[in-house]
Amino acid sequence: MSPKDNIKKVRRKAIIPVSDPGELEKSKSHIIVEIIEYVSNSVVIKTIIKKSTGNISIMSFDSGEGLTEKTSPFDTFAQIIEGKAEIVIDKVSNLLESGQGIIIPAHSPNYIRPNGRFKMILTVIKNGPEEIGGN
Repeated sequence: MSPKDNIKKVRRKAIIPVSDPGELEKSKSHIIVEIIEYVSNSVVIKTIIKKSTGNISIMSFDSGEGLTEKTSPFDTFAQIIEGKAEIVIDKVSNLLESGQGIIIPAHSPNYIRPNGRFKMILTVIKNGPEEIGGN
């Protein structure tokens, strides 16, 4: 395998946090689907709001990109804002299209399978003192 092939594989698995500082400008209207762009072979994440009680992030997924199985100690609301994605919760598949959302219960194994390019908003709510301390 050449070094060039290796770079391609690394980029394919890239998750890119958007580098602009802080949250979105407050008291200003935003076109949500335009806040974040697609990047080839990548998942891009931008934090909209981050507080000790929870956070809201927007994500873009290029075709073929998803998230591997994970479990969160917090309830999470996922809303597709462009395209389609399959969200699997406790081994149950849910196909969501633009405008649809789903609550992923705390402690439930879940993962996201792409269905082409898509963008989504994730809202995490931390609701107990033991959860708030850990960011």
